[in-house]
Amino acid sequence: MDERDFELLATLKETRNITHAADLLYVTQSSLSKRISAIEQELGVTLILRSRQGIHFTPEGEEVLRHTAEAAHQLRLMRETIDASRGYVCGTLNAGISINYALYCLPDILADYQTRYPHVITHIQTDYSRNLYTRLLSGAIDVAILRGEYEWTGSKILLGRENICAICPGREQTLPLHQLPYIGRKTDRMFEREMAQWMREQHFQPERQGIYADNITTCVELVSRGLGWSIVPEICLKNFTGSVFPLSFQNGEPFVRSTYLMYYDTVVALPQVKAFIDTVKKQRG
Repeated sequence: MDERDFELLATLKETRNITHAADLLYVTQSSLSKRISAIEQELGVTLILRSRQGIHFTPEGEEVLRHTAEAAHQLRLMRETIDASRGYVCGTLNAGISINYALYCLPDILADYQTRYPHVITHIQTDYSRNLYTRLLSGAIDVAILRGEYEWTGSKILLGRENICAICPGREQTLPLHQLPYIGRKTDRMFEREMAQWMREQHFQPERQGIYADNITTCVELVSRGLGWSIVPEICLKNFTGSVFPLSFQNGEPFVRSTYLMYYDTVVALPQVKAFIDTVKKQRG
């Protein structure tokens, strides 16, 4: 086995799917399957079981995963230590950024980071916070910027809290919201639950025949064009010219969303990760 096999196994663990893993590794499905068989033959164990639902690691496979992940981590630490001794920050940064934060805040952070640390190879994964949280727990990413509340034993830095708002077309909205079409959008489960709670408290039942957008930018633009109203975080309203109403729950608590920078304390030993953390903190002000 070598480092490419470590990456192969880590990708299989993340995707639980041969086809998807092959795409991410830029190899054919056939080549990937052959390499898995070769590793199994070398170690004398069965690593994975295939099913219609994807792949499942055997107990022996889980043990191999644990050791290869640790070996990959140690090799990376060795390289980062050598690189740091050369007098400049380099290496690879693996960061996960929630979709909305990546869309509206990340460009300024990365522009500053890349200007200061041009030798770093930067890998950014954008996804729903829940998915990134899982990857952070497993060590698949070094650091994450997540929106919402998650249990965490490492460092957790509050980057900001923002209002969740109802938005309507026009400066002066006179019609009650329930008389306007509702524009829904795809979001994470935690936020969906909070929106559902607010709507129940307000006795809203949005029409199923309303518009459903797959991203927040489209959602805001549709409201701007007068096609209905929606519920969105304040982060995306910088250029919105319609009516904005910050929301509160029935108990008087404001409907807000918090954004956190999260990482295990051990990754601060990696210069490129520490540099990214410092850059995010600086942008926070």
